[in-house]
Amino acid sequence: MNALNTALTQPTHTKESMLSLPSQLKAQYPLSATLTQQISKHRQTIQNILSGHDHRLMVITGPCSIHDPIAVLEYADRLQQLQEQVKDQIFLVMRAYIEKPRTTVGWKGFLYDPNLDGSSDLQLGLEKSRALYLQLIEKGLPIASEILSPMATGYFDDLLAWGAIGARTSESQIHREISSHMPYSIGFKNGTDGSIQIALDAIQSALHGHQFLGMTQQGLPAILHSNGNPLPHLILRGSNHGTNYDLASIQAMHFKHKHLPALVIDCSHGNSGKDPLQQPNVLKQIIAERTESKVRGVMIESHLVDGNQKISCDMTYGQSVTDGCLGWDKTAQVLLDVAEQMRK
Repeated sequence: MNALNTALTQPTHTKESMLSLPSQLKAQYPLSATLTQQISKHRQTIQNILSGHDHRLMVITGPCSIHDPIAVLEYADRLQQLQEQVKDQIFLVMRAYIEKPRTTVGWKGFLYDPNLDGSSDLQLGLEKSRALYLQLIEKGLPIASEILSPMATGYFDDLLAWGAIGARTSESQIHREISSHMPYSIGFKNGTDGSIQIALDAIQSALHGHQFLGMTQQGLPAILHSNGNPLPHLILRGSNHGTNYDLASIQAMHFKHKHLPALVIDCSHGNSGKDPLQQPNVLKQIIAERTESKVRGVMIESHLVDGNQKISCDMTYGQSVTDGCLGWDKTAQVLLDVAEQMRK
């Protein structure tokens, strides 16, 4: 017992820092009634596209991850201008990812380390992320992000128009339960091995209501009661071994699984062979086969400048610090080409 008591009283190497409650952050950076209506309209538009009631193609495009708010706002301005040119064929959603899953270690995203220096000022990350999201929404854009930390969802659940669950978390029961609680449509990616069964199981789970452990807006532990996600769907992102965006692959999935949910294609990752400059070719083939494949949306990793870079003291403005992206000029051109192809 003496040894046990000694162990229990020994100081640990852990450190705790208090964060704002979700309700406090929302009060600090409030959402106006006008923007609330705008977000609700955008969510409904996305559901209409996914269900086939709106003929347009949903295109979720933007940086692999946010790291420079100034560059992101410039990208958003360009995206909003492009939306006016393609609005009859394409519904643009701004990719605004603030969390990044890591295979081992590394920069976890703007939410966790907004200073890009390893200081991990999560309180500052929460504040700057919500402030930036509001600026993007004020430009008239719907925004999208990946759900990674379940505890972070309460800080941003009123702002997002669309969400994604990554290939490595689609199997997580916690993420399925959280998805069933979110008020916007969420897509589940197929596994890194190419299998879609995990994602299909996740979709079935997210469709239903759950009772699960969570946190209230006041930061208290609670049992959350969900009603099911409005329209969970499948994201095809290729695999470590090849692609799955082509019509033959989709038809094979239909043959094996009979009734597939709405499909969104990720033009990057396995479908581009991890070459961001191949994304236009992927997208053009998707559009050519869309009448038969019935693909409802696509995802593009895009920034102001092609490629990617490491975090340093001398970084290129508008270039990704995580996965490589397609530069703006190429992004705009392929979307204008796609809109013209769809007009015909």
